[in-house]
Amino acid sequence: MFFTKIKLRNFRNYKDQTVYFNQKVNIITGDNAQGKTNLLESLYIMSLGKSFRTARDADMIGFEEGFCSAKTTFVKEGKESNIEIILSREGKSIIIDGIKAKKSSELLDNVYIVAFTPEDMKIVKDEPERRRRFIDRELCQLKPVYYGNLARYKKVLLQRNALLKKCISNDELMDVWEDKLAEYGSRIIEERNHYIERIKKESSDIHKEITGEKEELDLFYEASIPYHKDRKEIQRVFADRMKEERKRDFFKGSTGSGPHKDDIRINVDGVDIRNFGSQGQQRTAALSLKLAGINIIKEEKNEFPVLLLDDVLSELDEKRQEYLINKLSNVQLFITTAEIKEPLFKTLSEKKTFTVEKGSANSFGDLIKE
Repeated sequence: MFFTKIKLRNFRNYKDQTVYFNQKVNIITGDNAQGKTNLLESLYIMSLGKSFRTARDADMIGFEEGFCSAKTTFVKEGKESNIEIILSREGKSIIIDGIKAKKSSELLDNVYIVAFTPEDMKIVKDEPERRRRFIDRELCQLKPVYYGNLARYKKVLLQRNALLKKCISNDELMDVWEDKLAEYGSRIIEERNHYIERIKKESSDIHKEITGEKEELDLFYEASIPYHKDRKEIQRVFADRMKEERKRDFFKGSTGSGPHKDDIRINVDGVDIRNFGSQGQQRTAALSLKLAGINIIKEEKNEFPVLLLDDVLSELDEKRQEYLINKLSNVQLFITTAEIKEPLFKTLSEKKTFTVEKGSANSFGDLIKE
């Protein structure tokens, strides 16, 4: 799949513009704080309805504006479609091929996007929450039902934590929330385990390519609730754990076990590189994980996702830059960079270059103001 254009109104620092894209490679250059990442962000929200930069939709609305909108045209399976997302201070509207969506989850399974940012370079070395977020984002695109289970789990977790913080010792009410937590949590654990098994092989093969067979990458799902092949058994163990830890959780005011506490151990040659890996190893592992996600989407959906590279080339050495660019010939690629590296891009036969200045993306007259 690929984007052909996007129309922006009041989106961050873009006032009113339509930008047309190349089907293969789009290089977006310009000084810092001019709007390069804003353009990528406007594309990214078409996949999950959320930004990769902020949890607040209102942050994407231009300064002193009441709303913003982004409308894309894209081609998938040879068919042209449109998605428009309108954000206001009151909420969000999603329109798919002219029909208003009743809920945000209807957006899923339309557009597939993988974003790779400098923050993603920290997947390996940062806190477990970043690794959980990485897995959750990938799974939400692959399996819309996962998106629903994750949302329900988070709501129930908030309810249980609220009771814990208020020290409301109502066993009957707590049993209800814990049963729901175990139900949704067991589904999340099951899907995460399956995905990690898939991405383990893909990322290991890519990692061997990048390192010239010199290093071996391995992943392990560190679930706070033991994994069982039978999901009902996971659910039972989870519910029992909640009851066992209820007194402790009341004392702490929060739920101490569950998918919200899980992690992924990342080994290179048997060494846990979350804490003991070099910066080069950590970055190579992060790159391998991201590229593996692209392959899995292709296998699952029979469509390559769009890849957004937001200022990550400067984070990689020349060898990894070349590997990344050459590996992605079948993917529509958006690259933001402060400077164009001619030796790296000269081998790309089909590309389009944009210069962004003060929220204006110009490319040889292809920008239309309406």
